[in-house]
Amino acid sequence: MKVVGIIAEYNPFHNGHAHQIRRAKELTGADCCVAAMSGDFVQRGAPAVFDKYTRARMALSSGADLVLEIPPIFAAGSAEDFAACGTALLDRLGVVDALCFGSECGQVEPMMDIAEILREEPEAYRKVLTDGLKNGLTFPQARQNALEAYLADSGHAASEDSLRPGDGLSALLSSPNNILGIEYCKALLRRKSRMEPVTVLREGSGHHDTHIQAYPSAAAIRGILQNGSGQTDGGIRPHFTALSQSVPAPVLTMLLDAYPLTAEDFSAPLAQRLLALQLAERPLTDYYDVPEDLAARIGKRTLEFAGFADRCAALKTRQYTYTRISRALLHIMLDMTAQDAVDRKAHDYISYVRVLGFRREAKPLLSAMQKAAPLPVITRTADAALVLDESSLAEFRRDLYCSHLYQAVLAAKSGRRIANEYTTGLIVM
Repeated sequence: MKVVGIIAEYNPFHNGHAHQIRRAKELTGADCCVAAMSGDFVQRGAPAVFDKYTRARMALSSGADLVLEIPPIFAAGSAEDFAACGTALLDRLGVVDALCFGSECGQVEPMMDIAEILREEPEAYRKVLTDGLKNGLTFPQARQNALEAYLADSGHAASEDSLRPGDGLSALLSSPNNILGIEYCKALLRRKSRMEPVTVLREGSGHHDTHIQAYPSAAAIRGILQNGSGQTDGGIRPHFTALSQSVPAPVLTMLLDAYPLTAEDFSAPLAQRLLALQLAERPLTDYYDVPEDLAARIGKRTLEFAGFADRCAALKTRQYTYTRISRALLHIMLDMTAQDAVDRKAHDYISYVRVLGFRREAKPLLSAMQKAAPLPVITRTADAALVLDESSLAEFRRDLYCSHLYQAVLAAKSGRRIANEYTTGLIVM
């Protein structure tokens, strides 16, 4: 059995994702596709538009054979941590032969070349990077400048058009899926993984394009969902007809009953969390990826009660992007500490495998994974205490907290009775 892995958010699932799964199987000759998916919070520092079980079901209905959850602390982390954790999860299953990711360039070789530089961090590269950060550039800007300077001074620049300083290199380093693709390649190199990197050229809309078409961006779909939430008397949102060309038919059916959340729905939990930490005089630097200067800015504005987006906008600076601030606030709200991240990285990111669902035809894959993976495999929440050691169980419970908060907010907004992590069963399709 040949297996291809994909690291994704499916926020939400659309035609482009179904296309990637099909092409991944075609390019690798894989019999099955394993999706390592973000749970209820995603990498841009926001709640997922739909809960993880709804999104897992969407993926399973449209080509994925097995869906696993990326722990929320890294699912909501930087591109580097998100990629490193997702890669570690797939690699440690012991059954995945290839890692497939979408990209704007459609070629693995230049991304592997860049990844090699980032992995080695030559002195000339590090110097320009450090200077850029000292001069107030964001990390992505400083890194791009450092790579361009290093490649301009090295003979390697002439080997690939896309690696020559200029528009080609700029596009390679600034396009969202290319950036993640480079991080996947870097993670594979660092791990000396046996998984082969494979990329699928992104079709249709760009990452931030808000136009709806056959291959839209997830942002475009979220825009329609979030701007038109609220059920009609018939239980169908009329604006969903616009999505019929953009998502697989089974997914469209699921959308009709799903209830979207936005970052704004977490404004009150965030404000309460900041107030509680202020009362306890706990330093915000205790939290994952919250440096001292950003912590000071957040602390000074604790009593400026605003929505999630307005709070992020007020904290935004040249050095700290909206997304970086949003992630920092999410880490604080979800009690994701810096020490927790350090401890998990020291144990190779993953201490257990959380299965969200699988297709019946893929049961042999699940069995093979359970035999090959050197990690406990959790298919029922209640079983975790029986198979995890003390430290892993503590991590698992912290992960449950994130989903339980999401479910509480969803229940309050939708007025529905929402199943929790103990009452939601494994998805089998």
